[in-house]
Amino acid sequence: MRRLLAALLLLAGCSEAPAPDAPTVLRYATPYTAGHPLSRADQQWIAHVERISGGRLRIQPSWAGGLISSEHNLVELRHGVVDVATISPIYTRGGTHAIRLQAGFYGGEQSIDDQVAVYRCLQASFPRLGQELAGLVPMEVQGGNVLGIVTRTRPVRRLEDLRGLRLRVPGELVPLLRRLGADPLDMPMADVYPAMAKGVIDGVVAPADTLKALHFAEVARFYNQLRIARGAYPARAISEDSLRRLPPDLERLLLDSRIVWERAVASEFKQAEQVGIDYARGLGMTFVQPDPVAQQRLDALYLAEAAQAAANADHGLPGQAMLRVAQDTLRRLRSGSRPPCAGPAL
Repeated sequence: MRRLLAALLLLAGCSEAPAPDAPTVLRYATPYTAGHPLSRADQQWIAHVERISGGRLRIQPSWAGGLISSEHNLVELRHGVVDVATISPIYTRGGTHAIRLQAGFYGGEQSIDDQVAVYRCLQASFPRLGQELAGLVPMEVQGGNVLGIVTRTRPVRRLEDLRGLRLRVPGELVPLLRRLGADPLDMPMADVYPAMAKGVIDGVVAPADTLKALHFAEVARFYNQLRIARGAYPARAISEDSLRRLPPDLERLLLDSRIVWERAVASEFKQAEQVGIDYARGLGMTFVQPDPVAQQRLDALYLAEAAQAAANADHGLPGQAMLRVAQDTLRRLRSGSRPPCAGPAL
């Protein structure tokens, strides 16, 4: 008995030494594989957060859709499946009407920085954009490389060449492509490769980085360089509950890291664009320059469609006011007068 009592006292004495504080672990999930350009940007952000926190924060990633889906990520993140995730509000069927509407108001943008700046100014002016992500805190606003048109068998030099083509396009561009005589449809990007390979669709409106990242150059012959404006949207978010559980200094650290994530994504996109072009040329893909008149007509039609969408906005959305803010932001950026709402440049 005395030996047992002595052993218990010894163990009790050992337990009095405090264990080092374990790091706070945040689970991050994305539908992309670890080697995708967006996942490489994620890894840069993860390394930054873990380093700047002095090891107090650890991000545990899950790649390739292991924990979160492409279709229901907003709901899954709100319900605590993970703490931080890639989100796709512009592809959500309901509840993100303002986010989807504004994505078509970017006529005249010239860069990813332009796109992100416009979204920031819209977000500052219209609380509805934040309300549509209730329960979540955006961590990265994402633009993208210039959109072109990937086609299987037919080059597109003039707008008339679009007639009859069945194309996967972003939702905000469906009215524009339909007006030009194409047969546009919206579908998950993950479904585009098999759809083109089987001849179900004739092509896709997409940036050049997808020629390798999504292997479109393997199933298409032409990359048509008609430039189509594209918008920005929140693409990474943290659950508000997960953020508020952190100590105030770590909460601030995470919010301050947003610009790091946005710059990493922009940098990876730029690198991936050239990689995609080189890869496609190596496979013999033809890059088609458009007729300059066709580009001018397309730009004018884009703005006309944006004005119509703004005027016809439903769900109580201030479409015309949103369009004015977007276009005013772009004009100020072009003049060299960056508005405060645009935030730091990428």
